[in-house]
Parts: sequence; C-alpha cells; structure tokens
Amino acid sequence: MNRSDILKKRQANLKEDISAILDSFLIGSIARSPSMSSHCLTTKADGKTVTFSVKKSILPKALEMSERYKKLWKLLLTLSKVNWDILKLEDK
Repeated sequence: MNRSDILKKRQANLKEDISAILDSFLIGSIARSPSMSSHCLTTKADGKTVTFSVKKSILPKALEMSERYKKLWKLLLTLSKVNWDILKLEDK
C-alpha cells in the first residue's frame, strides 16, 4: 500500500468519525462561576458572545454535547492535515 492509499483510507475513516458526531454537538463552553447558582453555555452568535442558562435536568447531556464538539474540532484539524498531505502528493 503506497502513501496515497494510506492517506485516502485515513481520510475516509476521519469522515466517518466526523459524520458520527454531527448529529449531536454544542459549540461553546459550559461552566459555573462561584457567583452563579446554575451552569451556563457561553458561545458566539452573530459575532457576539452570548450566554444561555443550562437547566440542571439537561446539564449532563449538554456537557456531553460540548465535549463532542471538542472531539469534532480535533477530528476536523486532523482531516485538514490529511487533506493537505493528499494535495501535496497529487502535485508531484
């Protein structure tokens, strides 16, 4: 198996991993400051930072979805690197 085949297989695997995450993620951070009584989701909307209150009943799911976004971001960065390597190989 040559380098191009290995990279394309890696690319296909990353696409599958990314697809599996796309149905359920939240962009933003969930935190609770000492002055707040509940948790909040902080994210960007229309170029501005916005904060949403997270009810205790949905906190575990919201935390999981936020973690899924972090994993998704890492996978996208890895896929970008693989795509770059494939592009460089095609130029030879």
